[in-house]
Amino acid sequence: MATTGKLEVDIEVKSQADKFWGSLRDSTTLFPKAFPHDYKSIEVLEGDGKAVGSVRKFHYAEGSPLVKTSEEKIDFVDEEKKTVAYRVVAGDLLNYYKEFKAIIVVTPKEEGSCAKWSCEFEKAHEKVPDPNIIRDFAIKNFKEIDEYILSLKE
Repeated sequence: MATTGKLEVDIEVKSQADKFWGSLRDSTTLFPKAFPHDYKSIEVLEGDGKAVGSVRKFHYAEGSPLVKTSEEKIDFVDEEKKTVAYRVVAGDLLNYYKEFKAIIVVTPKEEGSCAKWSCEFEKAHEKVPDPNIIRDFAIKNFKEIDEYILSLKE
């Protein structure tokens, strides 16, 4: 059984790429307000929460199946290409994965946009499952962000 791996998923959303990307970039304030069922709070520990080198601490809501807290460091941002890369530097997830890095890319489409989430991971030990639960949480978040953006038009 491999102890390293990669997962990725593409989610088609109805929101325009600029709006979807903007919502992702404003996640520090937006997510706890719009999705309190998933996020208690997100604190900026270093930087501005958006730039390379920024570190944010996520406090997940009650019932989070895998983690209660997670600290993520932003490693790469390209505003023009709507791409952000981050890695987990502290928190519960590191009990399961020695290393966990993820990339989000938002691409405009004729109608709406495509949000791609991918991760690379190294398991803490071979009995740890692939992080499908985290991929599924990203899918859920992308769909909820899309619904939230679309609800603002009304």
